[in-house]
This record gives sequence, C-alpha cells and structure tokens, in this order.
Amino acid sequence: MRSACTSLLLVGAFGADPNADKLELAVRHDAERAEMVAQINAIPGITWRAAIDPRFQGQPIGASKPLLGVKPGAKQYLDDAVRLGTVKRVPVAEVNDLPSSFDSATNPAWKMCAKVIADIRDQSNCGCCWAFGAASAASDRMCIATNGTVALPLSAEDICFCGSSDGCQGGMLPDAWQYISESGAVTGGQQGDGPFDSLGLCSDFSLPHCHHHGPAGKDPYPAEGKPGCLSQNSKTCPTKCSSSSKAPHADFTKDKFKFTGDVVTYPTDADTIAKAIMDHGPVEVAFNVMGDFENYAGGIYTVTSQKQLGGHAVRMVGWGEEGGTKYWKVANSWNPYWGEKGYFRIRRGTNEAGIEEQATSSSSDSKWSGGVLPPAPPAPKGCATALSVACGEAKSGGPNVCRGCCDAHESQLEKAGCTEADWDKWCQETALVV
Repeated sequence: MRSACTSLLLVGAFGADPNADKLELAVRHDAERAEMVAQINAIPGITWRAAIDPRFQGQPIGASKPLLGVKPGAKQYLDDAVRLGTVKRVPVAEVNDLPSSFDSATNPAWKMCAKVIADIRDQSNCGCCWAFGAASAASDRMCIATNGTVALPLSAEDICFCGSSDGCQGGMLPDAWQYISESGAVTGGQQGDGPFDSLGLCSDFSLPHCHHHGPAGKDPYPAEGKPGCLSQNSKTCPTKCSSSSKAPHADFTKDKFKFTGDVVTYPTDADTIAKAIMDHGPVEVAFNVMGDFENYAGGIYTVTSQKQLGGHAVRMVGWGEEGGTKYWKVANSWNPYWGEKGYFRIRRGTNEAGIEEQATSSSSDSKWSGGVLPPAPPAPKGCATALSVACGEAKSGGPNVCRGCCDAHESQLEKAGCTEADWDKWCQETALVV
C-alpha cells in the first residue's frame, strides 16, 4: 500500500502532474478515515471494533453509497402501503417466554433448513440489497413452512431485475415481497460457487463477486470500483433459465415459487419481531447506514457517526446478549468474508439506526406453492402415524411451527384421515411438552 508520505513526495516531485490534485485529495481522505477509526476504537465502553479496509485507500467516507439500495422515503412508503391495505401491520405481540438467544440456522426444529438459512450471498457492486434481503428471508420461510420439502434458494436475479424497474439503482422492501407473492420467483443461488451449485438452479446471480466494506482479511474478491468489480447497471429481466440450469429447474415458468397470504410488516417492537422470527423464520429489515459502518470489523454495532449515507436492506436471523448488551444477529449480502463471516450484530431494543422499524416478511399463515417438487412419500396409515412422520421434527419448534408443518402437508394428512382439528389438537399437546 502506498503510504501518505510516499504520496506527498510524489506530489512534490511532479508538481506539474495533472494527477497531483487527485493524489493530494486521496491523502486527505485516507487521513480522515484513519482518524475516524481511531476515534471509534477510543470510545469508552464501545461494543464493536473498527478497522481500515485497504479498498478505501484514497476514497472519502461514504464510498459505500452505491450498495445502499433502499430508496429515500422507504419508511413512509411502507406506512402508505399499510394505509392502502397492500401490506398488513402485525399487532404488538404479548411475549412472555422469549429465550435470551436464538439463531435460525442452528435451531434444532429447523435443521432441515440450516443450509438455506446459513447461505450468505453477494450483491456485487449493485444496489440490489432490497431484493437480496427478500430473496434470502423468503427462501428461509419457504423452507420452514414446508418442513424442508422446498430447501432451495430463491433467485435474487429474478427479484432484483423483474421486481423493480430500477434494479441496481434501488427498490423498496414490500415491492420485493409482493413480487414473490404475485409473480413468483424462480430458484437461483450465488455466482457459480455457492452451496446449491450442483442443483443446476434456474437463475443464479450473474454479477461478479466483490470485496465489500471492512478489513479485507481473506477475501479473495476484487474491491468495488476496481477491475473485476466495476459499478453495475441493472440487467434485463430474465424470462428463461440460464444455460447452466438443469431439470427440474430448467423451465423458467415451471420453476416459479410463490406464497398465498399477506405481505406483513411489524411494529417497532423488538419482542414482536423476535417472536415472528422464532415462530416462522427470518425477516427482512432495513437500516440507515452511517459513516462509521463502513469500518465495521466485528462486535455489537452502535451508531457513533452523525453522517447518514443511505438505507440498506438485510436479513435478521436471530438475537443474543453479550456483556450485558442485547443484540440482533443480521445476515448481510456482502459475501461471507465480510464482518463476522458475513453477519453483523447490532444493538437490540433501541431501534438502532432504524433497524426495527421496517421489518417485512410473508404472513404467518402463508402457504407456498409452485416449482417442480420431488414426489411426496406415500401417505402413512392412521392419522397419528401420519402426523408423526410428516411433522415429528417440527414438534420441538412449538405449536406455530407445528401447525405450519401440518398446513404444508395438508394433502398427505387428509389422505390419512386427519382433519384440521386433529392436527390442531396434536400441536397443542406438543406445546405442553415444550
């Protein structure tokens, strides 16, 4: 890395160089960023660690703006959608038994969906965070609601470039969920090197991997703005699966998955949001990225900067507590080398940076359909046996998870002679055990 002293010597030796002003400005930016990092780490009781990322050499604070794809006015847009009835607002929940920590990916009741939930994606140098947060959270919820029958990632490529005319230039959270509900989304994973590549999914994300904000660490990808990761424009809305796709995911129309139910948002209440995650899976949230967040390197993030850069959508997967500070665990879409292996933690219960005021997802009673699924196993004989076979693993997740599993296997249970009253009673009995 060229040091500030080296840069100054170059400016002095080549005073007539037309790049001299640019070099001087770059040195100034480097000094400002180093000063910010030092100030953050010196704050008494600070719960997170800041560090300098080599990709920011010569760049001003705020270089992350192109990735922050939640458009201005997003909170008002969501409130207007509630007023118009296109989005439903969940009431504040009465929560008495919330555990001190919870992680969707390691929840035993959802072990059949762990691979889907743990998938950390990469939005490239494109402001498609609004689509990535929805694609990931919807994939999680679809898997959980079908008791692992559909353990597949939904395509961020489809949602980003078909769910909004602006794509990389930004979008709104409810638009992504409404697109999935109304048009459906095909399957699709990462850029050719993700955990689902062997399946030949319909439409993987086509823009390149990038190194994002924070220390480079072992990240092998080029930094944003550098060769291999230049600023990206929106692609054309795909209408057919990629050449690498294979059956049963090679037919774009037949590979669409959607849900029936409402698009919902949650009150700015940490316990209500936590209960929604624990009962039905991760949700998409948005927050205001401040100037200090570019330097996040680990820990429980709290705002220390007054400079707001833009809105960013992410996926909230769980919560916990460390050193007396409650936090949310949040999956970012800046690849698994960023932050804490692709995640960051942020203070919970204080609406830190607005993280608790736009939580959005499919409703708890949503049912998923579409795609080409593997054939269902033969219906077991007897209602009790059918319930145990279909939803035995879901029992430990509590009555809501149990009912969701039964709903997903409705046809199979009916063939075995089960009624909705049967599985409701069975799930309530489960709740007593829990």
